[in-house]
Amino acid sequence: MGRPPIWTKRQLIDGIRWGTRVGCPWRDVPSQYGSRSAIYGLFRRWQRGGAWLAIWKLLQVFADVAGAIRWQVSVASTIMRAHQHAAGARRDGAAQAEPPGASSGPEPADHGLGRSRGGLVKQIAPGV
Repeated sequence: MGRPPIWTKRQLIDGIRWGTRVGCPWRDVPSQYGSRSAIYGLFRRWQRGGAWLAIWKLLQVFADVAGAIRWQVSVASTIMRAHQHAAGARRDGAAQAEPPGASSGPEPADHGLGRSRGGLVKQIAPGV
């Protein structure tokens, strides 16, 4: 249905891979991979749909079966300084146009901003 695509999925995915590997803005991806709006559009559609997470997990399963991953568990508590504007987010995150962390799920209940002698800090509980 509709107009046939100008760029193949392979070209767009190669453009996404090139841009993320190099770490450049989308506008700097070479035109041989497609238009920057098409590349970014595919990247965001797949991100919102959870395709990148599914691909990552599948590759991880294949690597684990092949014995290419050595699992190591580390438990630590992390405290980092938060910017003063970090405390100004909406209380109802679902009311935002795109809720924070929508692709990776909601923020765990034991994460949050708190006060210390140094100001606002974000504390991540041990074992997370």
